[in-house]
Amino acid sequence: MSLIKSIQARQILDSRGIPTVEALLTADDGYSAIASIPSGTSTGSHEAKELRDADPLVYQGSGVLKAVENINRILAPALIGKDPTRQTEIDQILIDLDGTADKNRLGANAILAASQGVCELGAAVTGYPTYKYLHLKYRLSERLDMPTPIFNVINGGKHGTGNLDFQEFHVIPATNKTYSQALECGEVIYQILGDVLAHRGAIRSVGVEGGYAPNLFTNTEALELIFESVRQSGFEFARDVFLGLDVAATSFYNGHSYAIRDKSQALSRSELLEFYREINDKFHLFGLEDPFAEDDLEGWKQITAAMARQTIIIGDDLLTTNKQRTKDAVDKQLCTGILVKPNQIGTISETIEVIKIALAAKWHIVVSHRSGETNDDFIADFAVGVNANHVKFGAPARGERVAKYNRLLQIEEELK
Repeated sequence: MSLIKSIQARQILDSRGIPTVEALLTADDGYSAIASIPSGTSTGSHEAKELRDADPLVYQGSGVLKAVENINRILAPALIGKDPTRQTEIDQILIDLDGTADKNRLGANAILAASQGVCELGAAVTGYPTYKYLHLKYRLSERLDMPTPIFNVINGGKHGTGNLDFQEFHVIPATNKTYSQALECGEVIYQILGDVLAHRGAIRSVGVEGGYAPNLFTNTEALELIFESVRQSGFEFARDVFLGLDVAATSFYNGHSYAIRDKSQALSRSELLEFYREINDKFHLFGLEDPFAEDDLEGWKQITAAMARQTIIIGDDLLTTNKQRTKDAVDKQLCTGILVKPNQIGTISETIEVIKIALAAKWHIVVSHRSGETNDDFIADFAVGVNANHVKFGAPARGERVAKYNRLLQIEEELK
């Protein structure tokens, strides 16, 4: 039996140039694993709390040396000598050491670095690739299948440059395509979209997730340009490829109404729902993520009742990969899909528990990256291991996004 021999953390930079945590774990028989932890730009208020140093003289307060120290001085001593394949037991040790509901004492970034590292080390010592190790360990499905990618081809909101209200505009290949076919489909449309934007005289800079961040007038215009790109690509809309949105409505909600540039006046809950109906009638959205603010539960209930038969209503800020919030959303029928992000809750075991709840409700599972990523491709293995329906890793551009798409290509080859 392999045992954890050492855990050593350090501070590195994520894809935005902002500090994050990386942990190296070694076993007594020579196996090792490295876990680099992502961070979000647009975060839900109910997420587990990452720990930042708050020293304005060092990385403008965004350093993570306190989190690193918590791993090296508190978490590591408690885990050394433990069997890395006992994930749930180890995660409970991490949770107990922190002792807070939202992991604010030691930091969710510190705790996840240890938890994810243990998961990867457990896979290494058993001789399985991480995706197969997760599949065998948790048995969330009978077989392993490849997820379909959701490409964020236009970045708005906090992921863009203040150009658009909605945060992400998606291209989603049909699920009957193989993964490699779906990747080609998304990449071709992404490249054509760049040409379409250039022809319109729009800015072609990219946002933090690799999608274009053009200077457009309305959110609807962005959808129209993507639709035009699909038409030019030779792929058939609503057969080969679909569109989707991550609205991130909390970002333009003032407590009683929603202000978007498509309308001259702020919209009430019912007016925004009607706007979504109009968009869906025209663009046949495959998925609609965070259409209402994270605590506007009545809005969520209404849109699920009204539109869930036509499009998947996906909760992110609403749910924050949180067990209780997911249970509540199932009971109240607030959505039909979940965005899964391990760093929103802080341990692999808790993430698995949330996925089990969603699966029992027959929800759609989308495993997601964060805007502040690293080249760590663990999340790709995780998505396959839990048999996610879709993955959301950004545009097919920027190294930290492509690393995950390329890892899925490798897994696809192995599964053949």
